[in-house]
Amino acid sequence: MSRLNKYRYFDPEPGHRSIAYELYSGVKDLPIISPHGHTDPRWFAENQAFPDPTNLLISPDHYVFRLLYSQGVQLEDLGIPRLDGKAVERDPQKIWNLFAKHYYLFAGTPVAAWFDHIFYEVFNIQERFSEDTALDIYNTIAAALCTPEFLPRNILDRHNIEVISTTDDAMHSLAHHQIIRDAGWKGRVIPTFRPDSVTNLMHPDWKYNIRELGEVVGRELNSFTAFIQALEDRRAFFKGMGATATDHGVHSPYTESLPASEAEEIYQRGLSGHLSRGDAFRFSGHMLMEMARMSTEDGLVMQIHPGVHRNHNDLIFQDFGADKGADIPVQVEYTRNLHSLLNKFGNNPEFKLIVFTLDETNYTRELAPLAGHYPALKLGPAWWFNDSIEGMTRFRRMTTETASIYNTVGFNDDTRALLSIPARHDLSRRVDSNYLASLVATHAIDLETAHQMSRALAYDLAKTGYNL
Repeated sequence: MSRLNKYRYFDPEPGHRSIAYELYSGVKDLPIISPHGHTDPRWFAENQAFPDPTNLLISPDHYVFRLLYSQGVQLEDLGIPRLDGKAVERDPQKIWNLFAKHYYLFAGTPVAAWFDHIFYEVFNIQERFSEDTALDIYNTIAAALCTPEFLPRNILDRHNIEVISTTDDAMHSLAHHQIIRDAGWKGRVIPTFRPDSVTNLMHPDWKYNIRELGEVVGRELNSFTAFIQALEDRRAFFKGMGATATDHGVHSPYTESLPASEAEEIYQRGLSGHLSRGDAFRFSGHMLMEMARMSTEDGLVMQIHPGVHRNHNDLIFQDFGADKGADIPVQVEYTRNLHSLLNKFGNNPEFKLIVFTLDETNYTRELAPLAGHYPALKLGPAWWFNDSIEGMTRFRRMTTETASIYNTVGFNDDTRALLSIPARHDLSRRVDSNYLASLVATHAIDLETAHQMSRALAYDLAKTGYNL
């Protein structure tokens, strides 16, 4: 791979490009705030070397293997574990070579942008990644992983990652977070409270999860009131361990306050196994109201990620489980669905609700107008399929005029692959610099204002938006 062009992803018009590069230069070295992601806290607790380049860069990243699967590459051949324990490829070099053979598939996608950044900026690899260079590049990275600077904690320090949030089930012991806290290391790794497995009545293991939650809090959860108290207890525990946010992966953003008696009746039908989909839908809406209420009391920032048909591919879900690249966008309506929640809590300046969407048509039609009015509502950045050069640019163009950048929360990387974090943030800073340069070039804003906005997008908005 030839040296990466310093002007990559900027408009080719010389004046525009010059402004974009100036703005980018002012923020490229700012600390990274990573307030929402899925990295494994075990990495930072144990602080052991990653075993090989494949386990570092390919195995955790469903952005990579979803596209490979679409071209006929089997997940077994990529070493993805099967739920039934049947054999999968274990040789990391074979998996790496298979990835290299198909790397051409990622041209023009954000995955290539991230990997090219990692190869050159992190490992100083000059060759273009291909099947012919795969072994040499593998060996270069493998040698680097044997050095102290590539231990997980040192990776955070080296790339100036100021804080990183993991995403953790409501019943999680957070034992690895406790080890990190006790280590005396200056790095900040904090949990995020995600209760989906107990608030979604349609979860296949819901009754088992309720029993487990009861064991964690030390009492039977045989009433809705006891269930709510258990969630409040767990939120307090997470907050005591450093959490500043919750996250809710709901199918719909529908919200409704149920009478206490009706919430109890639905909860009991769930325990008895006599539940309808209508019950589950209304219960989910009520639980969003409960979570918002709790956030007004404990100060945890509330995130919702609706509009996804999760695990769309039944065969993959059956054989490999969740989060294997088969989460597909669906259309979502927000204005009516969030009406109850925003009218009850949205005027409270102490409450923060960050809403994400995969339905881009919603940015201009509903979400930007809502965020441009309600003090509590902020827009999460372009996510999943929209976390790309064009997707991030569309997000800015579709929301800024109506909501202002100051009703967004900057950028978060939402990744499971550790070294993609600095790559993703660099790409975001480049895209935002290019967008702001367009406003300067057309005299919509002046350069000084653009510098202020650039810093906000790169650092300040995420830090304040997530109470970090």
